[in-house]
Amino acid sequence: MPKRSVLPGIVNIAVFILLEIACLYLLSHNSEAQRTWIADAGNAVKGTVWGSTEKVRDYFSLKSANDSLAKDNHLLMEEVIRLREMVRRSGADTVKLASLPGYTVIPAEVVKMSRAKQHNYIILNRGFEDGIREKSGIITRDGAVGIIDAVSAHFSYALSFQNADISISARLGTEGGNGLLVWDGKSSNGAVLKEIPLQYKYNPGDTVYTSGHSLVFPPDIPLGTAGKAKIINGSTNEIEVTLFQEFKAIRYVTVVHNDSFDEVEGFEK
Repeated sequence: MPKRSVLPGIVNIAVFILLEIACLYLLSHNSEAQRTWIADAGNAVKGTVWGSTEKVRDYFSLKSANDSLAKDNHLLMEEVIRLREMVRRSGADTVKLASLPGYTVIPAEVVKMSRAKQHNYIILNRGFEDGIREKSGIITRDGAVGIIDAVSAHFSYALSFQNADISISARLGTEGGNGLLVWDGKSSNGAVLKEIPLQYKYNPGDTVYTSGHSLVFPPDIPLGTAGKAKIINGSTNEIEVTLFQEFKAIRYVTVVHNDSFDEVEGFEK
C-alpha cells in the first residue's frame, strides 16, 4: 500500500498560521478599539504565563525554605533548653547544681512514620555517626513525640508517643502533681495523664509539662492542656489531655540526649 505524503498537511497548517497572523495584523491596524482589545488580550496572556511561572518557582523554593525554618527551630529549641538550665541553676544550692544534667541537642528529619497501629514508630535521617544515641528523646516546639530505640550509622528507629508501650513522666500545671502521660490509643492528639493524687487540684485548660523526673526528656516542655477527669480506685485522678503536637504534621524534630544518662542509670542498676 503506497505511503501518503505528510507534506500537504504541513503546508495546510503553515498557511493557516500565516492567515491567523495576517488577520491579527489587519485587526490591530484597523481601529483604535481593536488595537486596544488585542493589546489587552496579549497582556492577559503574558500575565497568566508570568503568574504560573512564579507559582512554579515558589513551589520549588519551598524545600529550601522549610530546611531553613527547621534549622532556625532547632537553634531556638537549643537556646530554650540552655536558658531553662541557667534559670534552674541560678536558684539551686551546690548539691542540686552538681546533679543537674546537660543535654546534647541534634536536629533531624522524619523519613518514615506509622500512625495507624497501636505500636507506631518513627524513622529519622540521623544515626550514631551524627551523634544520635539510644534512649534519647525526640521533641518539637509542640511537645515530646518519641524515644530512640535503635540506631544505625545514618538512621535511627524510635518508638512514637502514639505507642502502647510509651509513657512520659508529666506534671499537671507549674506545681501540680506528677503522673504518667500515655496516648489514648485513638486520636492523633489525645492522651491521658494517670496517677494524679486527688489532693492536687486543677482547672480544665491547665497546661501539662514534662516533669523532669526522667532521664529522657528535659523538664518543663509543654505537652498539652488538661480536660475532664475521672477518679480511679478512689485515690487518683485520670485526666484527659489534648496534646499540642499534631502527629499528622511532624517532619522536622530535635533529638535530645541526657549527657548523664549512662552514669545515673549505672547508679540505679
